[in-house]
Amino acid sequence: MNSVAAGADSSGFSAARRSIVTARRVVVKIGSSALTSLPGGLDTARLDRLVDAVEARMRAGSDVVVVSSGAVGSGLAPLGLTSRPRDLATKQAAASVGQLTLAHAWGTSFARYQRTVGQVLLSAGDFSRREHHRNAQRTLDRLRLLGAVAVVNENDTVATEEIRFGDNDRLAALVAHLVGADALVLLSDVSGLYDGDPRKGSANFIPEVRSSADLDGVIAGSGGTLGTGGMASKLSAARLAADAGVPVLLAAADSAAAALTDGEVGTAFAARPVRLSARKFWVRHAADSRGAVLLDAGAVQAVACRRRSLLAAGITGVRGRFYGGDVVDLVSPDNRVIARGVVEYDNTELSGMLGRSTVELPDTMQRPVIHADDLVKV
Repeated sequence: MNSVAAGADSSGFSAARRSIVTARRVVVKIGSSALTSLPGGLDTARLDRLVDAVEARMRAGSDVVVVSSGAVGSGLAPLGLTSRPRDLATKQAAASVGQLTLAHAWGTSFARYQRTVGQVLLSAGDFSRREHHRNAQRTLDRLRLLGAVAVVNENDTVATEEIRFGDNDRLAALVAHLVGADALVLLSDVSGLYDGDPRKGSANFIPEVRSSADLDGVIAGSGGTLGTGGMASKLSAARLAADAGVPVLLAAADSAAAALTDGEVGTAFAARPVRLSARKFWVRHAADSRGAVLLDAGAVQAVACRRRSLLAAGITGVRGRFYGGDVVDLVSPDNRVIARGVVEYDNTELSGMLGRSTVELPDTMQRPVIHADDLVKV
């Protein structure tokens, strides 16, 4: 590990790294580049080494959920493809072939330790819909109670470009919150966070991210040959998990053993002191926005600065078609999304309430448009 970070204990170990090393429940995300290659496809030797590292962590007393990329990459060689396809139909075809290969490989590798594997395929819609969200949570919890290792992947065969997670980085962060994880470990082909592209020789390594100030000047790139996420996706996922109260370690897959034991590799992201409630986390990060409510300057101040409920008097317009109970964006006069919330009325009802004070409205419409408890700043 680099020089002693602010907030470190007397041994030089930061609080974030300490919490990752001692975490009781851990989500480990493994990127495509750590499992597959062109043109060889799935590399079972690499996968075995990763399973060895995960097994060691479980034997040390942690529950581990694996989030695995690599379905598309695993399907290329069997289909005779020499590069990652660009069109959605071919990607989904490769995923349908590769998913079987990948699941079998995980099961075979964990079987060396007499462990049973359960595959869980999720799509973005499974997080945006509360009932699907709860079902996924129950499945993962039951697999753990039955002693099986859950291996989660995006359901690539049905996902569209518009609703993809992004190389499973965001999926891993959402799963970490879903299962109440104490830590998230992101393993890929990068050794940690740099303020630029380390392949160009002038980038500086960042060992700790304690706040957004530590990210000033950081330039994050897009995905590589086999993956779709890149550093931008990993950075976004790390910040999302940290926002949920989950510390994150970003490290190279080749350093998986160290990442899952002593934690003295990669970049550690400190978690926010107070974890968002499950409902507010869902509103901010997981739910699909069904429309927008346009606010005047006074309503922006009330919602964003004073954390008040949103009333009809401060609304200037609506966009989209939505219903009571849907999540909507709250938009400032300069067209910025400043918050999200669960709306009480549908768009047609709200259109007739614009700019009216509560006393001017019928008794059935005197509830706040969005209650403060259902509002989250973004």
